[in-house]
Amino acid sequence: MNKGRKERKFVCQQCGRESIKWLGRCPDCEGWNTFVETMRAPTSRPSHSRLPLSTPQELSRVSDEETPRLALSLEEFNRVLGGGIVPGSLVLIGGDPGIGKSTLLLQVSAVVAQDGGTVLYITGEESLGQIRLRAKRLGLGGERLFILVETNLESILEHLAGASPDLVVIDSIQTVYLDGLGTAPGSVGQIREGTLRLMQWSKAANIPMLISGHVTKDGAIAGPRALEHIVDVVLYLEGEPFSAYRLLRGVKNRFGSTNEVGIFEMRSQGLVEVANPSEAFLSQRAKEAVGSAVVPTLEGTRPLLVEIQALTSTTSFGFPRRTANGIDFNRLLLITAVLTKRAGLALGSQDIIVNVAGGLKVNEPAADLGIALAIASSLRGAAIDPRLVAIGELGLSGELRAVPHLERRLSESAKLGFKRCLLPSTTNLSAPQGIELISAASVREALRVALFKAKQSHTDR
Repeated sequence: MNKGRKERKFVCQQCGRESIKWLGRCPDCEGWNTFVETMRAPTSRPSHSRLPLSTPQELSRVSDEETPRLALSLEEFNRVLGGGIVPGSLVLIGGDPGIGKSTLLLQVSAVVAQDGGTVLYITGEESLGQIRLRAKRLGLGGERLFILVETNLESILEHLAGASPDLVVIDSIQTVYLDGLGTAPGSVGQIREGTLRLMQWSKAANIPMLISGHVTKDGAIAGPRALEHIVDVVLYLEGEPFSAYRLLRGVKNRFGSTNEVGIFEMRSQGLVEVANPSEAFLSQRAKEAVGSAVVPTLEGTRPLLVEIQALTSTTSFGFPRRTANGIDFNRLLLITAVLTKRAGLALGSQDIIVNVAGGLKVNEPAADLGIALAIASSLRGAAIDPRLVAIGELGLSGELRAVPHLERRLSESAKLGFKRCLLPSTTNLSAPQGIELISAASVREALRVALFKAKQSHTDR
């Protein structure tokens, strides 16, 4: 057999499975039309003998001193990471095109440089002039921030071998390639092997590295799923194209919790931290608006008040439509069915549109009661008390179930001036100062109480 003959393979672009023939559906990840033909010359596996050999150590003798983190002045970024960047860690930041990944990476690099550290920013997507224009727009000086425009990984590793920066940034992993693989940049083999080589260097040098990655149309980071297993931290920068707010959400963190979220606002000077997100999201809320309810949600450990909007209208077609923006569609169907069956609302002929104001996404069941109140308010044309918040999970029998961390939710509600809270009657909690607790056992009772309190609040004023 000719050793120089190229191998013809088909590689799944989602999971990296290889096949000698094209398959319509991948047997591993079950993705459709993900196999791409790849022609490459057989190469020997990369030698790992050059890496220093490690020796087994008894776990009880390993030092338990906490590794100092690289703390940044960006508090929202620190919050998601769990207190800062761990030395030798590999952090992957994904997001849609144009969401602000490069802007965030450049701002983080500038913050590290301003604090006295040295940063090597490696880009394969922009020129030096383009980065300089962005830095000028963001008001960044650039001292101790070195820019390298390179896509060849061998050349990048040569530059890293002679440098000892405090932080390395790769923007993006899809543009980096290895000559020996013989495949195009961004392919499964290139992304997987490139990330492995960068991880080996980062661990050996004990220098943290930030890597940006594109996402597919399904919202997952492009490339094999093994990419997310190799890195230490996976962060997603989320946001709607029409909204200025951006959420930095952690989905994997070997050094902290994945329940935290950082909130930024995209302005002309870059991503600006939102100090009080609840106040910002409710600042444009119309007073006494029909079909509007406020829900204290939790993003990680942070309480966040969001506005749930609903609109019902008689359908013009044979089948009523259900539209959900910011909440799970199946959750909307569940709440609609419970309201129809248990609360007696005639929603069978109504188009229902539910939206979370500000482009946020709410996934926790604690928002069920708020969604139900907003739908009922729109159907009946009665506004809910603007000083009322609603918390509770909705069961299929129409009962209201308690949700965790009520103290934080109520405390945040009281800070923003809300006077009443509608919650399940199973909750055993003393009311914080300045807020009245209104309990309800079922969604039918909650609707009656909320609309009654709304009328009562008008008479009180």
